[in-house]
Amino acid sequence: MTDKELFDAVSAAALLRGDFTLRSGRKSKYYLDKYLFECQPTILQELGRRFAKHVTQATSRIAGAELGGVALAASAAMASGLPFAIIRNARKDYGTQKMYEGRLEAGDVVLLVEDVATTGGQVLEAAKTIAEAGARVEKIVAVIDRQEGARENIEGAGFVFDALMTRADLGIDE
Repeated sequence: MTDKELFDAVSAAALLRGDFTLRSGRKSKYYLDKYLFECQPTILQELGRRFAKHVTQATSRIAGAELGGVALAASAAMASGLPFAIIRNARKDYGTQKMYEGRLEAGDVVLLVEDVATTGGQVLEAAKTIAEAGARVEKIVAVIDRQEGARENIEGAGFVFDALMTRADLGIDE
């Protein structure tokens, strides 16, 4: 799949117009519904392949934050052959009471995948959980960078950031 074909497929599947409130609290005239593109097998498979290109020899694990990062991390894990972990948004109060599911071990080098990055808040919280487990985030890669501060916030926190596409790639000029 070419870049343009992927951008067009994501846009057709997930770009909504209207009045929306984002996780960050910001108001927007458009919304990229990650579940609409993540639930499309052809798109999800291509995203997994593209995330896998960010894996280095040092990478030992993929991780994604619930809920939007779960399918992405699974797809990237299948494409790369690496195991993945699911980072929780909140500690569960039963069972193991962990902030992550799967294995996340001290010394792991993690490729952290994200769906749509606006300010980077959720993925930075996930990176903190990974660090608390003794692992290191090698790189954070989002499917879409809305170009509203995520890159600056993530890089400002000391992480390497990349995106498979940006708002501009999708033809959004809000």
